[in-house]
Amino acid sequence: MKKIKVFLPLIGFMLINSCQNSDELMGEKALDSEVHDRIVNVTKHDGRSFSTGTNSSVNGKFVAGPGGGVLMQGFYWDVPDGGNWWNTIKGKVIAWSNAGIGAIWLPPASKAQNGAYSMGYDPTDYYDFGNYNQNGSVETRFGSRTELEALITQAHAENMQVYADIVINHNSGGQSEANPYTGTNTWTNFSGIASGKFPRNYNDFYKNAYGNNDEGAFGGFPDLCHANPYVQDWLWGRDDSVAKYYKNVMKFDGWRFDYVKGFGPWVVNAWNSSVGGFSVGELWDSNVNTLEWWANNANSSVFDFAAYYKMDEAFDNGNLNVLNDDMMWKRNPYKAVTFVANHDTDIIYNKTLAYAYILTHEGYPTIFYRDYEEWLNKDKLNNLIWIHNNKATGNTSILYTDNDEYIARRNGYNGNPGLVVYINNSSDWQEKWVDTNWSNQQIKDFTGNSTWYPTTAADKRVKIQCPPNSYTVWSLNQ
Repeated sequence: MKKIKVFLPLIGFMLINSCQNSDELMGEKALDSEVHDRIVNVTKHDGRSFSTGTNSSVNGKFVAGPGGGVLMQGFYWDVPDGGNWWNTIKGKVIAWSNAGIGAIWLPPASKAQNGAYSMGYDPTDYYDFGNYNQNGSVETRFGSRTELEALITQAHAENMQVYADIVINHNSGGQSEANPYTGTNTWTNFSGIASGKFPRNYNDFYKNAYGNNDEGAFGGFPDLCHANPYVQDWLWGRDDSVAKYYKNVMKFDGWRFDYVKGFGPWVVNAWNSSVGGFSVGELWDSNVNTLEWWANNANSSVFDFAAYYKMDEAFDNGNLNVLNDDMMWKRNPYKAVTFVANHDTDIIYNKTLAYAYILTHEGYPTIFYRDYEEWLNKDKLNNLIWIHNNKATGNTSILYTDNDEYIARRNGYNGNPGLVVYINNSSDWQEKWVDTNWSNQQIKDFTGNSTWYPTTAADKRVKIQCPPNSYTVWSLNQ
């Protein structure tokens, strides 16, 4: 009986221990199954990356990687005046190119009403790049025409594109004149501009012979009338139009269109048809249907404000489930320009996680100058830029989300293996079993935030981890 008494507890212990091990294993398998069952294929395109045409090298310089390029916004609101900004940016071009930046978006480059103090969004003379003495100065806030041309030349030597900020909704700095359409005097006389190009008067602004208004006006400035054939001809039609002068003489490669809510998308479409080049519109609207409608009708990319506001809700308000919601990059990744901050709006506090999101997902990611040069960890951003350019390929499948965690897979393209990104907005280390693209392969975290080197199983599943308030990006260890 003693033996029986001793043996039974031993059997019980073994059974309990066996049940515990079984429960743990079943728990892992259940979690594995849960993640597997929640896979959502977000995009269904052929896998190719976003391209702006920078896929060939010049003098061995920057070449857009398999994941596409990255855009740098090369300014912020109220950059230092004094006419040295073009030189400042020129001094950063080589370092940006070495980091994997493929294009620079510059502020409005022409002379504006406030001359040497203006940020350029109140344009007077589209052909004065800091080479005419008007509006109180020769140079613009950013410098001289010669310095601007030197910056563009330096960027092109690095095989980088340069995008002009185009403000064609409104003008400022004209002289007062009697306006028969308003019965008052209006500041619409631009006949005396120094360049002599694109002189304007009251009939080139609303209200006029073409109507009382268009889609929108801004800040009380004279609202340019794009319905007027004379305006169209000067903006994009004639050989020395604004569009063709910027493209063929100043050598800009593309366009960021300001305040496109103020005029119809056909205007951007006509401009693009006339001169080509990359373009993106500032349509400040979080409605994805509106963004997609504008991009299709303008034949242009558009800033993904839908993703911007979803990232704020996700990373700053503790609900990463909203990253399942609709965004422009999911509708059409080839017409979506993603961003975390810009000169107008900077509401996302948890920016590092937001950059990890846009630099591992589809679309054309933008880096804000102050985030890169002043506020965030440049080494971490450079690492994410490298990951974007080299690993962020293929369409996207969301593998798992909850309030604090987000896991997605880029499915690879043209021999590039893609990646798995794990974002953890909690205060604890997290681990998950996930479905990868790879069987019996060793993977690693290319951010260095995890030291694991796991090997995927035959069924392509593997456990990965992520530190608190951080991210990891996994791909084949090669």
